Amino acid sequence: MKTYWGAAIWGMAVLVFGAAHADNKAIEEALKQALPGVKPDSITPSAMSGLYEVVVGPKLFYVSEDGRYLFQGSMIDIKEREDLTEGKLAEARVSSLKKVGFDNMIVFKPKSPKQLVHVFTDIDCGYCRKLHSEIDQYLKEGIEIRYLFFPRAGEGSDSYKKAVSVWCAEDRNEALTKAKRGDTVESRQCDNPVDQHLALGTQMGAAGTPMLVTEKGTILPGYVPASQLAKILAQESEK
Repeated sequence: MKTYWGAAIWGMAVLVFGAAHADNKAIEEALKQALPGVKPDSITPSAMSGLYEVVVGPKLFYVSEDGRYLFQGSMIDIKEREDLTEGKLAEARVSSLKKVGFDNMIVFKPKSPKQLVHVFTDIDCGYCRKLHSEIDQYLKEGIEIRYLFFPRAGEGSDSYKKAVSVWCAEDRNEALTKAKRGDTVESRQCDNPVDQHLALGTQMGAAGTPMLVTEKGTILPGYVPASQLAKILAQESEK
């Protein structure tokens, strides 16, 4: 079943379940039988007749109304030339970030906040360090930066250990700035959200860092200068 889950949710092929009736409860039961431990956040009819949208964390996939077939991909409204899936994915990302919670992020807040962006960061990533070296520019633009850790080398790596030490420091913001400069941060251990951050970044498809996620759930891969980011966020807020 683990293999099915990996293929279906994070890579995505097509899964075939046992037959079920065309209702949410039946679809949830089919998922439960095929993918133990997976509980959908929502099951709703899609724009296409016979398909239901199933949201699990920041991921979205489709299930046939008889509960037999599951697949993942973009649903395009050809007539309107609109990607119907991306908007739903953006909503799912926002919801997942809210579940992590403000208190489980390292936040750099401007005096007069206008916009905000979540940043998945690796302490040892060059462009992550460049972004943070310009933190005052982002704050000057009124952009609140909410950091989540995404040590690309994974659990137990040097970057992972640094992330834990930064989180466990008395002053997390100061410790992060020191670590981003390449200074040594005292090694510490405590309860921390690094694994949660790492898992969420993986589920969102992070292939590198920094990965920015806007307030509306749009992903911006890579470093974006403060002035450019301010324009992007302003345009997004007008939509």
